[in-house]
Amino acid sequence: MSAYRLPEIVSDSQALRGKVYRQIREKILDGEYKPDEELRETAIGKELGVSRTPVREALRQLELEGLVYLVPNRGAYVKGITEEDIRDIYMIRSRLEGLCARLAAEKITKEELDALDDVICLAEMHAARGNSEKVFEMDSKFHELIYEACKSKQLSHLLSDYHQYVQKVRKLSVSGNVRRAEQSAHEHRMILEAIRSRNPDLAEQLAKEHIANTIHNIQKTGIYHINQEESETWKKSK
Repeated sequence: MSAYRLPEIVSDSQALRGKVYRQIREKILDGEYKPDEELRETAIGKELGVSRTPVREALRQLELEGLVYLVPNRGAYVKGITEEDIRDIYMIRSRLEGLCARLAAEKITKEELDALDDVICLAEMHAARGNSEKVFEMDSKFHELIYEACKSKQLSHLLSDYHQYVQKVRKLSVSGNVRRAEQSAHEHRMILEAIRSRNPDLAEQLAKEHIANTIHNIQKTGIYHINQEESETWKKSK
């Protein structure tokens, strides 16, 4: 009887490990776990309501991803996303987002166009009201829909990962910055219209410009340095 239950048991174990991995990863990328903070298996297990085993496995996976570093006989620590990582990610995203928009212009469906239109309308409304949290939500949704519309699983997976890696920086770039929030929504609208008109060259160009404008805003507001400053502040408090 146990032999028949084995696949189910293995599946449950993998599902739990995946859930724990995603929760820890989210906390690192969102800045809840600070750079160089120790990640104690027992404390995290208690926080997430699981044993130490799935936490240990998740930390090993996060080490392979470069978000955690392990010190022999000491434990696991947050590596997080550095300023150099952010620069590299946006440079790569600029190329890939352009390609994604190009493919979307060739392959998008009417239903996907309508969904994008709805998201941009909501983003424009929230930007006008100064609701940066909702603008960030709609920004994420817009990019998710574009990734789906390109009909490339590999490209979509890569972009989704890069998008998540810089989620804290992205959130800060529109938080309290009504002008940038409105500009971002407008840029999304222009990308959508290029895709709707089936103009891959223009869609690619506008998507690249959108990322370039985001980089410029990040540099202008000094967001690159926030992670480092938070890390230093956290260290001093200990």
